[in-house]
Amino acid sequence: MKINKQLKQNKEKGFTLIEILVVIGIIGILATVVLVAVNPNRQFKQARDSQRVANVNTILNALGQNIADHQGSLFCDGSIMPLATSSYFIRSGPGSFDIATCLTPDYIPKLPYDPKKEGAHYTDEDDYDTGYQLRVGEDGRLSVVARSEINVGEEIIVTR
Repeated sequence: MKINKQLKQNKEKGFTLIEILVVIGIIGILATVVLVAVNPNRQFKQARDSQRVANVNTILNALGQNIADHQGSLFCDGSIMPLATSSYFIRSGPGSFDIATCLTPDYIPKLPYDPKKEGAHYTDEDDYDTGYQLRVGEDGRLSVVARSEINVGEEIIVTR
């Protein structure tokens, strides 16, 4: 009799394999639903676009400070740098607008660069590619432009 009671008590404790599998299945379904709802890829793209907005503001603020300090002219390497109405890539090298020496280290410690664009980097004042553009309008206003990742084909433009 005593042995039968012990066996009966042991059978009543714990979860069955089926109960455990059902709970694991429910957790898996809930995790999938949450993952689809959150959409981490879109969240990362939005975060990178937010970083781009911060970066173009940083560059434009530094340019504005330089121009304000030099009575309305961009001062670079000991001389005034003319700004013709055009669009320039902000990077070192030929065919670009090399502004690193105008802004670093007096206005910003280093030039920010696009968080995802291939080739975008900042090593020093002689080796960088921000992945952004500087546009000078006919009215002389400056704009710094980045490509949006979340809205493909659209631009992030900050003008002052």
